[in-house]
Amino acid sequence: MALRFHGKDPENPGNNCPAVFRDEETGDFYFQGETVADAEMLARISVDSPLLDSESVVKLPARMVEIILEACRAGVVR
Repeated sequence: MALRFHGKDPENPGNNCPAVFRDEETGDFYFQGETVADAEMLARISVDSPLLDSESVVKLPARMVEIILEACRAGVVR
């Protein structure tokens, strides 16, 4: 797996996560962030997209939009 690190939240005081990664071979995205545990939020999300037991919701701050867009533009997988 050729996992490419694109960046992390520059405002995180611990200088760790959230972070954005992309597999350069498959184009898949990996997001490291705060796991959403709020039952009300998870119920709301499940209305549009029910969660499987193997899935989780991860929250990334809006200020990371440029990092996420960079990862999207990093290459098109065919």
